[in-house]
Parts: sequence; structure tokens; C-alpha cells
Amino acid sequence: MDIILASQSPRRRELLGQMGLKGFKVTAPNVDERVEGNLSPAHMVELLSRRKAEAVLRQADEDTLIIAADTVVALEGAVLGKPESEGDAFSMLSALSGNRHYVYTGVTVCYRGQVVTEHEVTTVTFREVEPDEITNYIASGEPVDKAGAYGIQGLGALFVSGIHGDYFNVMGLPIYRLGRILAGFGVDLLALAAQ
Repeated sequence: MDIILASQSPRRRELLGQMGLKGFKVTAPNVDERVEGNLSPAHMVELLSRRKAEAVLRQADEDTLIIAADTVVALEGAVLGKPESEGDAFSMLSALSGNRHYVYTGVTVCYRGQVVTEHEVTTVTFREVEPDEITNYIASGEPVDKAGAYGIQGLGALFVSGIHGDYFNVMGLPIYRLGRILAGFGVDLLALAAQ
């Protein structure tokens, strides 16, 4: 079976490999990530992950399994995507400082005419972060392409005082949920890893 990861995220690529999938292809979907209306974070990430999967599906044959995901951070009802500038990153990180927020990832799997879309949510708490720490973190370059302007798998972990839920979801791919979806498609990850 051919597998395509519909994402340009190196973290998602790494996590799929960690799940035991080998030889998959990576295609960056060309989609409009704007959404209309007042969608909840859960509906937003499900819609965008499905949009990404369907964009790649149009270029693949029916026997290709496609995996797509989309992640956002939600703080007090506001959705924080990727920062558009250093100032935007500073504002996001300042807002997250000392607060609890929620990381939502929508994941879609398409295979042989079937499409499954679900989402995962993880609660993350930040300690109080000083403005000079935020400035230095931004200077590291790490916040640039990350929802909420931080990466929990990197220097951003220095700000995290607590987490409840799937750690990998905060990295951008809910391994547990994706594993259950793939099992529903007959993909036994542990059997693949044993080969």
C-alpha cells in the first residue's frame, strides 16, 4: 500500500516514522487555510485536515492511503495559528504566559473511497514567562512555523509547566488517535514494525 503524508511538517514526518510507517511519500497540499464563519477550534482543524487530504487525494490513485492533519492553539476562545511576524509571535507567547491553553489537531485518513476525520485536544499550561525570555526564544527561530508560536519538542518546552492529554498532539500529530483510525482501515502498525 502506498501512503502519502499530506503535510510539509517535518515533525509529522518524524512522528509517522516513529509509528513504524516506512517508505511513505510526503506531499505539501496546496489549499486555502482560511475558514468562513465562527467555527469552533475542533471543527476548524477537522475541516482543514480534510481539505488537505482531499487536495492530495485528487492527485493520487484509489489504492493510496492519505494522512493529513491541521493543528491550532486555542486560548480563551481565540484561535492562534502560526505567527505572521515576530511581533505576532511575541503577542501570542505573552498571552500564553501563565495560562492554560488547548491544542487541537484534526486528522483525516482517506483510503479506497472512505474518509475518516477526527480531532484530538490536549491541555497545556505555561509558567509565567518573562518578556526577555520570549524575545530570546523568538530569536532562536523556533516559533516561526508553529501554531501558538512554540514547539513543545524544542526550546518551547522550557515554558510548559503541565500537560494533560496526548503529548504528540501538541507536536502536530495525535499518534494514539491516528493509530486507532489506521487500525480501522486494517493497518496494523505493530505487525508492520515487527516485519
